[in-house]
Amino acid sequence: MQFGWLTLQMSPSPDEDAQRIDNLIDQACGAERLGFSDVWLTEHYFTGESVYSDSLMFAAALAVKTERVRIGFAVVQMPFHHPVRLAVQLALLDNLSKGRIDVGIGKGTVYNEYEFVGHGLRSTDSRERMEEAVDIIERAWRESPLTYDGRFHKVHIPAIRPKPVQQPGPPLWRSVISPGSFKDCGKLGVPILTARLPVERIRERWATYEAGIAEGGHDERTRARLLSQSALWRNVYVAESDAQAEDELAALLTETRAHMMHVRDAYNPADFEPEPATLNAWTDPKVPDSVAIPFALQTGSLYGSVKRVREQVAELRDVGVQHLLCQTGFGAMDHAQNMASMRRFGEQVMPAFRD
Repeated sequence: MQFGWLTLQMSPSPDEDAQRIDNLIDQACGAERLGFSDVWLTEHYFTGESVYSDSLMFAAALAVKTERVRIGFAVVQMPFHHPVRLAVQLALLDNLSKGRIDVGIGKGTVYNEYEFVGHGLRSTDSRERMEEAVDIIERAWRESPLTYDGRFHKVHIPAIRPKPVQQPGPPLWRSVISPGSFKDCGKLGVPILTARLPVERIRERWATYEAGIAEGGHDERTRARLLSQSALWRNVYVAESDAQAEDELAALLTETRAHMMHVRDAYNPADFEPEPATLNAWTDPKVPDSVAIPFALQTGSLYGSVKRVREQVAELRDVGVQHLLCQTGFGAMDHAQNMASMRRFGEQVMPAFRD
């Protein structure tokens, strides 16, 4: 198995932002020292939910402070970026990192409409904006010159300079939930990220992805690479005992959810409602914490003593997971507490699953 480290940890106040950014750099560099294969950055704005906000600039800092670990985005919210500028930024990042960039892409948050409003947009055409932007980026990396006459962008590009180290460009990953998305990404040969997928569903979703790879006519080497890359995102918290881990993680998740619900209630426009199909017990504001927190612990978390977390990782390995993304920070978690959990996982859990 390979293990990635993922950050989605908030800063509780503007006065703490600078220190929290320093802490995240320390954690990402610590992840490399502990043997994590990749670090993944989230992108959120305006409320401290991702304290650095601009994941591309933050990735540039990590690119020059790390040597081996790959740097991924989970995900770039495509409507918030001009595609030509994004193509240039990602190419530069690929050069700064010597070819260590992975780019998860998405149409933008389905809950935080205030992020769209803050960028002068609404989410109603977000999928179309994403698809056009991806088309421009992929073609700009391959074609020189490029003239593009789209719905949202009309551009003429002499060339993208510098060229990405990875050719034709950094891999573009997709975040997937539905079985149809697994199948479609398999056909296209696109690496995938998924989260909050119950253990009993993982084997069938991975089989659906593999069937798509076969339908797409990809060779055995590509099939093996895609299946090894396919990433499952989990909360990970390792403490001295099972009871301590459960109590502390539950408190951190409660704090996280309170912040999440508060900012959505305070800043989302009155005419916005998330699609019912996107809601679950964690994201639905009508669901009380007494239900939401156990749901998050059961469906999206690995927690406990070293022994228990090893058993939970083994369960995922046995249903086909080869790449686990570990979110180790939650809410306004203390830096030392985060690093202690990371060290337990990196030093006492990960070595049991290395080939």
